[in-house]
Amino acid sequence: MEAQPNNPMHGVKLEQIINDLVAHYGWEYMGHTININCFKSNPTVKSSLKFLRRTPWARAKVEAMYLNMLKQKKR
Repeated sequence: MEAQPNNPMHGVKLEQIINDLVAHYGWEYMGHTININCFKSNPTVKSSLKFLRRTPWARAKVEAMYLNMLKQKKR
């Protein structure tokens, strides 16, 4: 496997991304920012993983939110 020192997403699993976002923002803010039901209606990590693995556009938005969170933490 090739080293990727400048890629903050390298080696981070989707479950960890969701857990980090929930800990930082909470489900309510995530559901408001990314308008998907798995964040709004009875949100769980399991239901979010299932939806995001099948829906590339939603996963891209969640990954972008995660990258923005990482940038904010570095400030």
